[in-house]
Amino acid sequence: MQRSTGTVPAGTTASDQISREELQLATRNHGMPLEALRFSVTPLGLHYVLIHYDIPVVDPAAWRLEVDGSVDRELSLSLDDLRRRPTVTRTVVMECAGNGRARLSPRPISQPWLLEAVGNAVWTGTPLRPLLEEAGISDRAVEVVFTGLDRGVEGGIEQRYQRSLPVEEALGDDPLLAWAMNGEPIAPQHGYPLRLLVPGWYGMASVKWLGRITAVHLPFDGYQNVMAYRYRQDPGEVGEPVSRIVPRSLMAPPGIPDFLSRRRLLPMEPCRLEGRAWSGWGPVTLVEVSSDGGRGWTAAELEPPDAPYSWQHWSLEWTPPAPGDYELCCRATDATGRTQPTDPQWNLGGYADNQVQRVEVTVGEGESG
Repeated sequence: MQRSTGTVPAGTTASDQISREELQLATRNHGMPLEALRFSVTPLGLHYVLIHYDIPVVDPAAWRLEVDGSVDRELSLSLDDLRRRPTVTRTVVMECAGNGRARLSPRPISQPWLLEAVGNAVWTGTPLRPLLEEAGISDRAVEVVFTGLDRGVEGGIEQRYQRSLPVEEALGDDPLLAWAMNGEPIAPQHGYPLRLLVPGWYGMASVKWLGRITAVHLPFDGYQNVMAYRYRQDPGEVGEPVSRIVPRSLMAPPGIPDFLSRRRLLPMEPCRLEGRAWSGWGPVTLVEVSSDGGRGWTAAELEPPDAPYSWQHWSLEWTPPAPGDYELCCRATDATGRTQPTDPQWNLGGYADNQVQRVEVTVGEGESG
């Protein structure tokens, strides 16, 4: 599947040289160290973070969630009002749509993610659908727009961060208005005091610092819907919108790392390879592992998910046949038959690049420590 535009002018790409602007983004945002794949729930400080603009400082006592637009009655709710509503807790894997972008060539200029833009957290909040039903969403409404409190300029347009969902998605069972993460109030960088959570969709849909929900009777034409987060091969294309997460598996790096290159060093002995797999299209049904760069594959042992949108643990016992250099790979297939490709699937924005992970290892006679 070919996919597109990033958060800079369409079609802008770069060589392997990271620019100062990309470095600024990389120091503001952070990924999950891949060794954290060994945690079933990602600790708060290790979950990936992407911040489009600035982190707003919000006074929770003065904050309100406004519900308006094509509804029978407008609502204005405090955080306490929301907490008095029915509460649910869900474990959900969240991944940035740009995860893997920095591995593409030519590389789209934006946050230069390798593979670490992911995390699996426990979210607590109240379901979105009853709130929309209480407001009496109009039969004319086609989308629901979610507006965050963060502001900035993107593509030359001053804006708040806004995304919409089709009405049928907003009225589904999954979307959640979340105020807690891993049993703690949501941290400022993750959207305090309230964020939208859309399980199964890439992270751009889960609007942080949520301040307003608006039902609209025409398709939303905000920047984050019609310019960013679309699969395009050419700047002139309308493209397809980015939505659900395509299947991915990641391996927790085995052995010990070389400090600079991160190449893995393993002793000549049996090794347990393990990692996590997920998809927004349904459970993963197969994870395969290769030790020769993707020429031959062996099925791993795969555990069922702990929750419908949680990631799944997989493992495989691997005995290196001899000392030397190896390229370990893993790939996932989900219940719809979608499988990770061996080769990159390029698009202008570098979205949903789920090509297989490649882990370079050197097997020697020493100890792994």
